[in-house]
Amino acid sequence: MSDLLARLLPSGTHFAPAVATLLLFHIVAGITCVMAGALAALTKKEPGRHPSLGDVYFWGLSVVFVSSTAISFFRWPRDNHLLAMGVISFALASVGYVARKVHWTGWTTVHVLGMGLSYIVLLTGFYVDNGPHLPVWRRLPSFVFWIGPSMIGLPLVALGLTRHARPIEDLRLTAAFVRRRMAGL
Repeated sequence: MSDLLARLLPSGTHFAPAVATLLLFHIVAGITCVMAGALAALTKKEPGRHPSLGDVYFWGLSVVFVSSTAISFFRWPRDNHLLAMGVISFALASVGYVARKVHWTGWTTVHVLGMGLSYIVLLTGFYVDNGPHLPVWRRLPSFVFWIGPSMIGLPLVALGLTRHARPIEDLRLTAAFVRRRMAGL
């Protein structure tokens, strides 16, 4: 396992066995998320492939979240910003995932925003942590790692909203749904 990680990580990087094991799960789950999220965004929005890829993304992100949380505690305070991004990404994906599963009237905007913004935060975390070590990316200033995924992703999320949702109406319906649920507590 240490040989595999040595190939994936910058030279001179060494981890305790527990962190190395977590990191291996984290890398595999992260790659799974990147592929499943991109494919879900590109597939037709209908039962079948799109929701299945969304499930793969969400459960892969669950592994990324748990592993990044553990890794950040092992490497505190150096990775505390990655913990924050993991919490934000997982929270956004959870909201988007629940919207898809509960399917209230007006759920679509919440789903697109939750999953799309989660993907942007996931990629931001990847580039902030790994960009300085990537062959082409290391030549870029560090602020690009922080804003690049948003500059590309936010217009794509907006496009998804215009194609698949009615944002103002959906958010009004979602607020009414939440009020009814809160009143029923």
